[in-house]
Amino acid sequence: MEGRPRRRRGIYLLPNLFTTAALFAGFYGMIAAMSGRFEAAAVAIYIAGVLDGLDGRVARLTNTTSEFGVQYDSLSDMVSFGLAPAVIMYTWALQGMADIGPVAGKLGWLAAFVYAACTALRLARFNVQTGGDKRYFMGLPCPSAAAICMGLVWVAATSDIDGGELAWLAFAITLATAILMVSNVLYFSFKELDFRKRLPFVAAFFIVAALVLASIRPSVILFTGFCLYGLSGVVFSLLRRRRRASRVARSGEHDAGD
Repeated sequence: MEGRPRRRRGIYLLPNLFTTAALFAGFYGMIAAMSGRFEAAAVAIYIAGVLDGLDGRVARLTNTTSEFGVQYDSLSDMVSFGLAPAVIMYTWALQGMADIGPVAGKLGWLAAFVYAACTALRLARFNVQTGGDKRYFMGLPCPSAAAICMGLVWVAATSDIDGGELAWLAFAITLATAILMVSNVLYFSFKELDFRKRLPFVAAFFIVAALVLASIRPSVILFTGFCLYGLSGVVFSLLRRRRRASRVARSGEHDAGD
């Protein structure tokens, strides 16, 4: 009909190329794990995390954000940070729990499934959340959860440690990260960091020092860093709860005194 604005069809190429690359990295990680190349599989998930962080920034910088891009990014995250880490952890260590016994074997694949399911729940909750404090994520972000799991695989692979030797540790980390993803624990989002602002000169020194340490043993440094991030939300939540309990106690004492 004349006079009606014509609806533009198509997708923005640049940000979706980054999303597709992240999806490819996650898919490659699963293929590498099935071939027994666990170091390559773990590194592929870390690369997917970098690409996932870039697609949104590119879309905002080029003013090419779209609802299609949001949904595509969510589906890509489910593969790269949900299914891929679950498959890699199961192939690397959790399937070896069947050698312990039939019950342990079932626990192994159940842990992998719970991780994948919690990733889907985490992404669904994130997609429907509106408003809230942009400084925090509710629940551990799925790229960080994947980085913790893949960090364990990467460290073990570079240290010539067989996954079967760390089966129970892999089981515990898989379940812990899954639970943290769907928890109400708050994590710093770092969205308010403005890299265009001036920083003290000493900050440049710490950045260089961090890069040097990461280059010496990247698997250990990245695994340690993401583990500390995963623990930070729990620690700060406990501290906030303690302060809240102290305020309630002081308030109760004040009311009793009156």
